[in-house]
Amino acid sequence: MALYEHVFLARQDVSQQQVDALVEQYTGLISEMGGSVAKTEYWGMKSLSFRIKKNRKAHYTLMNIDAPSDAVSEMERQMGINEDVLRFMTIRVDEHEEGPSAMMRKSDRDDRRGGRGERGDRPERGERRPRREEETASSDDSKSEGDE
Repeated sequence: MALYEHVFLARQDVSQQQVDALVEQYTGLISEMGGSVAKTEYWGMKSLSFRIKKNRKAHYTLMNIDAPSDAVSEMERQMGINEDVLRFMTIRVDEHEEGPSAMMRKSDRDDRRGGRGERGDRPERGERRPRREEETASSDDSKSEGDE
């Protein structure tokens, strides 16, 4: 049997439980046809680059599949019929990636960084020196002399 990575986008107005139900439905279909789903990852709701069927956001889900091509073709056929599935893409791979996918690692990296507010390894700058009155006064004088 061949190995596949399958990503599908579900409409923004369905709940996460309904997305999970879709995953279970397609996992059952793959199992009935002699395949198996090694891993599923829910990537969350993300903004789309452009509108797809009047939707600006979608639920992203990854499935690692080990199944015959007939099972994948039937799953894709049923996804094409389902109104809740906006888009899908299936890619044949030589081997499945171990551990979390690149999308999940990206969110882990963002969590470690701690957001934009932290300064990291940089030391604090300390107090700023007060502005000198002479500098501001002399620059005002030169402006007024040029106006005359």
